[in-house]
Order: sequence, then C-alpha cells, then structure tokens
Amino acid sequence: MRNVVVVKKEVRVRTGVAATATTDGRTRDRVARLLLERGAATAAELGAQLGLSPAAIRKHLDAMFAERLVETRELRVAGRRGRGRPAKAFVLTAAARETFPHFYDDIATAALRWIAEHGGPEAVSAFAATQVAALEESCRGALREAGRDPIARAEALAEALTDEGYAANATTIASGGQLCQHHCPVAHVAAEFPQLCDAETEVISRLIGTHVQRLATIAHGDGVCTTHIPTLPMTGPTTAPETTVQNTTVRTDT
Repeated sequence: MRNVVVVKKEVRVRTGVAATATTDGRTRDRVARLLLERGAATAAELGAQLGLSPAAIRKHLDAMFAERLVETRELRVAGRRGRGRPAKAFVLTAAARETFPHFYDDIATAALRWIAEHGGPEAVSAFAATQVAALEESCRGALREAGRDPIARAEALAEALTDEGYAANATTIASGGQLCQHHCPVAHVAAEFPQLCDAETEVISRLIGTHVQRLATIAHGDGVCTTHIPTLPMTGPTTAPETTVQNTTVRTDT
C-alpha cells in the first residue's frame, strides 16, 4: 500500500510541474503578443496589462531574456531625468518575431506564378538564378582556403550553408561524397517551382568545381536535400591523363 501511495504522490508532483510549465508558456506567449502589438513596454506596463505582480512579470521576462526572445532598451525621457536607474523597456528580438506566423511563402509563390504566366519557364529560371547569386557569393568566400579537392570543398561548403541556415553537412561515401541539407528555406515554393532547386544545384556544382547530382530534395517530399559529389582527380599542375597515354604510346613505338 505504501508503494501505491508514493506512486500517486509522484504522479501528482509531475502533473503539477507540467501544468506550471504549460501556464508559464501561455503567459510568455501573452507577453510576446503584447510586445509585438506595443513595440516596447516596461516590466511595470506589462504586469499591469496582464494582471501580474512585479515579481511574476520579472520571472517571465528573465526567462525570455535568457532564451534571447527579448532585449532591453533605455527609455528616452523628455526633459530632465530624475535620480535612480533609467527605466528599461523590453522589445522582442528578431528571433522572437520569427516565431509568429508569416505569409512569405504565399507571396513568393504568387509572384512566381505571375512571372511564369507572363514570361514563361525561362523567366522563372532567370529569377531563380538571380536569387541564389547572393548565396553563391557568400559561400565562395568561405571556400577560398578549401583547396581544389571536391570533397574538401564540399565540407567547407557545408559549413558555409549551415551559417546561411541550411543545416548542412558533408560525408564521404564509396563513390565520392554527399552534401546533405537538412533545412530548405524555400521548400514550399520549390515544390511548385523546381527551378529554384535547379539553380541551387548549379551553384553547388560551380562552388565545388565538379559536376554534381541531386538525389533527393525536401521540396519533393524527401527528408533531406542530398547532393552526390563524384570523386574526380584534382585539377592542377599534375600530369593529365591524356599526357600519360601519349607518353606510353611513344614508348611502345620505340
């Protein structure tokens, strides 16, 4: 019987913790929504609006500050400022704003449909190439120290793409290498307009310095964008295959 009672107590404690976490999450959502509407607010203003005590609102703001969801700004006071610490206003960070719903995909898809209707598939391809040009330029700088080996360049490119938000990594396989991108910022749009994927693949090929092949894409329902990189001889001052064949032929004739 004692064991049963203990188990019940543990369940109650865990349920209470879960309920508290849920309540805290909802309160912080309300704080974030209020900051989104007002732009900036002090802790006192937020507490008064939400019916929270100064200690309670501070607890939520401290947690949101630790998670980099809010940041503070010094309030500008007209006239002469009194003694004491200047009042601080809280504002949402860019990361916090990204958690709210956006309609970028719908707008981008509608724009590409308009381009396709008035300019045809070629116009969509030209637009896609323009869009990935900035990505190519950004990643090219990261590959300057990678050398000429395609696999080494793929590894450097994976790091550069990760910095751009693609969550990428490169691995070596029997037939060469693989570049995997675990996130695609334009997946929903690319599902209808594969020209975006084609333009990105061409960028990867140019940056790595060899022909590559897309095996899977998130836009087509795969879990990851996978690009195969075949193993090819490094370019440079080494003896080319044609020269080797020619020298062998001369020696045979002799």
